[in-house]
Amino acid sequence: MQLNHLILCVVFLFFGSTSKDDTLSWTETRKLTWADFKGQADQNSDASALTASGITFGYSLKTAGKRFVDYTASVEAHFYPYKSWYFKDRSNAYILRHEQLHFDITELYVRKFRQYLERLVVNQNLKKQMNQIHNAINEGLAKTQKTYDAQTQHSINVEAQKYWENYIEEELKKLAKYKSQ
Repeated sequence: MQLNHLILCVVFLFFGSTSKDDTLSWTETRKLTWADFKGQADQNSDASALTASGITFGYSLKTAGKRFVDYTASVEAHFYPYKSWYFKDRSNAYILRHEQLHFDITELYVRKFRQYLERLVVNQNLKKQMNQIHNAINEGLAKTQKTYDAQTQHSINVEAQKYWENYIEEELKKLAKYKSQ
Protein backbone atom coordinates (compact mmCIF):
# COMPACT_ATOMS: atom_id res chain seq x y z
CA MET A 1 0.00 0.00 0.00
CA GLN A 2 1.27 3.45 -0.87
CA LEU A 3 0.42 6.64 1.02
CA ASN A 4 0.75 10.16 -0.32
CA HIS A 5 0.26 12.98 2.21
CA LEU A 6 0.27 16.62 1.15
CA ILE A 7 -0.37 19.82 3.08
CA LEU A 8 -1.19 23.27 1.69
CA CYS A 9 -1.69 26.42 3.71
CA VAL A 10 -3.57 29.07 1.85
CA VAL A 11 -2.46 32.32 3.41
CA PHE A 12 1.14 31.19 3.41
CA LEU A 13 2.91 27.95 2.68
CA PHE A 14 3.70 25.67 5.60
CA PHE A 15 6.46 23.13 5.27
CA GLY A 16 7.29 20.60 7.94
CA SER A 17 5.42 18.30 10.21
CA THR A 18 2.42 19.21 12.29
CA SER A 19 0.40 17.43 14.91
CA LYS A 20 -3.31 17.47 15.58
CA ASP A 21 -2.56 19.68 18.60
CA ASP A 22 -1.25 22.32 16.19
CA THR A 23 -4.40 22.42 14.06
CA LEU A 24 -8.12 23.01 14.31
CA SER A 25 -10.36 21.11 11.94
CA TRP A 26 -13.22 22.97 10.30
CA THR A 27 -16.63 22.19 11.75
CA GLU A 28 -19.99 23.74 11.09
CA THR A 29 -20.66 24.39 14.75
CA ARG A 30 -17.36 25.93 15.87
CA LYS A 31 -16.30 29.33 14.65
CA LEU A 32 -12.87 30.81 15.14
CA THR A 33 -12.22 33.09 18.11
CA TRP A 34 -9.34 35.46 18.64
CA ALA A 35 -8.01 33.00 21.24
CA ASP A 36 -7.34 30.61 18.33
CA PHE A 37 -4.83 33.03 16.81
CA LYS A 38 -1.68 32.13 18.74
CA GLY A 39 1.07 33.11 16.32
CA GLN A 40 3.46 36.00 16.67
CA ALA A 41 2.06 39.03 14.82
CA ASP A 42 4.14 40.44 11.99
CA GLN A 43 5.07 43.89 13.31
CA ASN A 44 5.85 45.07 9.76
CA SER A 45 2.44 44.12 8.38
CA ASP A 46 -0.36 46.52 7.58
CA ALA A 47 -2.82 43.67 8.09
CA SER A 48 -4.89 43.42 11.24
CA ALA A 49 -4.80 39.62 11.22
CA LEU A 50 -3.60 36.63 9.26
CA THR A 51 -5.39 33.31 8.92
CA ALA A 52 -3.31 30.27 8.07
CA SER A 53 -5.62 27.57 6.83
CA GLY A 54 -5.20 24.78 4.37
CA ILE A 55 -6.17 21.43 2.99
CA THR A 56 -4.69 18.20 4.22
CA PHE A 57 -5.01 15.46 1.59
CA GLY A 58 -3.92 11.88 1.80
CA TYR A 59 -4.80 8.65 0.06
CA SER A 60 -3.91 5.00 0.00
CA LEU A 61 -4.23 2.64 -2.90
CA LYS A 62 -5.13 -1.03 -2.69
CA THR A 63 -3.49 -3.21 -5.27
CA ALA A 64 -3.92 -6.73 -6.54
CA GLY A 65 -0.68 -7.62 -8.21
CA LYS A 66 0.27 -4.51 -10.13
CA ARG A 67 -3.29 -3.27 -10.61
CA PHE A 68 -5.14 -0.70 -8.52
CA VAL A 69 -8.40 -2.18 -7.26
CA ASP A 70 -9.54 0.36 -4.66
CA TYR A 71 -8.55 3.49 -2.78
CA THR A 72 -9.37 5.51 0.29
CA ALA A 73 -8.83 9.23 0.60
CA SER A 74 -8.94 11.82 3.33
CA VAL A 75 -9.44 15.54 2.73
CA GLU A 76 -9.68 17.96 5.64
CA ALA A 77 -9.75 21.72 6.18
CA HIS A 78 -7.39 22.88 8.91
CA PHE A 79 -6.63 26.12 10.71
CA TYR A 80 -3.10 26.56 12.03
CA PRO A 81 -3.26 28.54 15.32
CA TYR A 82 0.48 29.05 15.72
CA LYS A 83 0.82 30.38 12.18
CA SER A 84 -2.22 32.69 12.53
CA TRP A 85 -2.04 36.02 14.31
CA TYR A 86 -3.81 39.30 14.99
CA PHE A 87 -3.22 42.74 16.45
CA LYS A 88 -5.58 43.16 19.38
CA ASP A 89 -5.80 46.94 18.96
CA ARG A 90 -6.68 46.67 15.24
CA SER A 91 -9.09 43.73 15.41
CA ASN A 92 -12.75 43.34 16.23
CA ALA A 93 -15.69 41.00 15.57
CA TYR A 94 -16.03 42.25 11.98
CA ILE A 95 -12.37 41.45 11.20
CA LEU A 96 -12.80 38.04 12.84
CA ARG A 97 -15.73 37.30 10.49
CA HIS A 98 -13.46 38.18 7.57
CA GLU A 99 -10.83 35.76 8.86
CA GLN A 100 -13.47 33.05 9.49
CA LEU A 101 -14.53 33.35 5.86
CA HIS A 102 -10.97 32.51 4.76
CA PHE A 103 -11.35 29.26 6.73
CA ASP A 104 -14.85 28.72 5.27
CA ILE A 105 -13.43 29.13 1.76
CA THR A 106 -10.92 26.41 2.60
CA GLU A 107 -13.83 24.16 3.66
CA LEU A 108 -15.63 24.95 0.40
CA TYR A 109 -12.65 23.65 -1.58
CA VAL A 110 -12.44 20.58 0.65
CA ARG A 111 -16.05 19.84 -0.30
CA LYS A 112 -15.30 20.33 -3.99
CA PHE A 113 -12.31 18.02 -3.61
CA ARG A 114 -14.45 15.31 -1.99
CA GLN A 115 -17.04 15.67 -4.73
CA TYR A 116 -14.40 15.09 -7.41
CA LEU A 117 -12.96 12.12 -5.53
CA GLU A 118 -16.40 10.55 -5.23
CA ARG A 119 -16.69 10.58 -9.02
CA LEU A 120 -13.36 8.85 -9.62
CA VAL A 121 -13.47 5.42 -11.18
CA VAL A 122 -10.71 3.05 -10.11
CA ASN A 123 -8.30 2.58 -13.00
CA GLN A 124 -4.58 2.48 -13.60
CA ASN A 125 -4.40 6.28 -13.92
CA LEU A 126 -5.79 6.81 -10.43
CA LYS A 127 -2.64 8.42 -8.97
CA LYS A 128 -2.38 10.80 -11.91
CA GLN A 129 -6.06 11.72 -11.65
CA MET A 130 -5.82 12.39 -7.91
CA ASN A 131 -2.77 14.57 -8.42
CA GLN A 132 -4.55 16.51 -11.17
CA ILE A 133 -7.57 17.07 -8.94
CA HIS A 134 -5.31 18.07 -6.06
CA ASN A 135 -3.47 20.61 -8.23
CA ALA A 136 -6.69 22.04 -9.66
CA ILE A 137 -8.24 22.38 -6.18
CA ASN A 138 -5.12 24.12 -4.85
CA GLU A 139 -5.10 26.54 -7.77
CA GLY A 140 -8.81 27.28 -7.37
CA LEU A 141 -8.47 27.76 -3.63
CA ALA A 142 -5.52 30.14 -3.95
CA LYS A 143 -7.28 32.15 -6.66
CA THR A 144 -10.50 32.39 -4.64
CA GLN A 145 -8.66 33.48 -1.48
CA LYS A 146 -6.84 36.21 -3.43
CA THR A 147 -10.02 37.35 -5.17
CA TYR A 148 -11.86 37.49 -1.85
CA ASP A 149 -9.20 39.72 -0.31
CA ALA A 150 -8.93 41.89 -3.43
CA GLN A 151 -12.68 42.45 -3.80
CA THR A 152 -13.24 43.10 -0.10
CA GLN A 153 -10.01 45.10 0.18
CA HIS A 154 -9.15 42.82 3.12
CA SER A 155 -12.59 43.55 4.68
CA ILE A 156 -12.56 47.33 4.17
CA ASN A 157 -15.27 47.15 1.47
CA VAL A 158 -18.29 46.33 3.65
CA GLU A 159 -20.67 45.68 0.72
CA ALA A 160 -18.24 43.29 -0.93
CA GLN A 161 -17.64 41.56 2.40
CA LYS A 162 -21.38 40.97 2.81
CA TYR A 163 -21.60 39.67 -0.77
CA TRP A 164 -18.81 37.16 -0.10
CA GLU A 165 -20.35 36.03 3.18
CA ASN A 166 -23.64 35.27 1.40
CA TYR A 167 -21.92 33.72 -1.62
CA ILE A 168 -19.75 31.33 0.42
CA GLU A 169 -22.70 30.39 2.64
CA GLU A 170 -24.73 29.44 -0.45
CA GLU A 171 -21.85 27.52 -2.03
CA LEU A 172 -21.29 25.58 1.19
CA LYS A 173 -25.01 24.69 1.26
CA LYS A 174 -24.84 23.39 -2.31
CA LEU A 175 -22.09 20.98 -1.27
CA ALA A 176 -23.49 20.14 2.19
CA LYS A 177 -23.32 16.42 1.32
CA TYR A 178 -19.51 16.71 1.48
CA LYS A 179 -19.15 18.79 4.64
CA SER A 180 -16.54 18.09 7.28
CA GLN A 181 -17.91 16.36 10.35
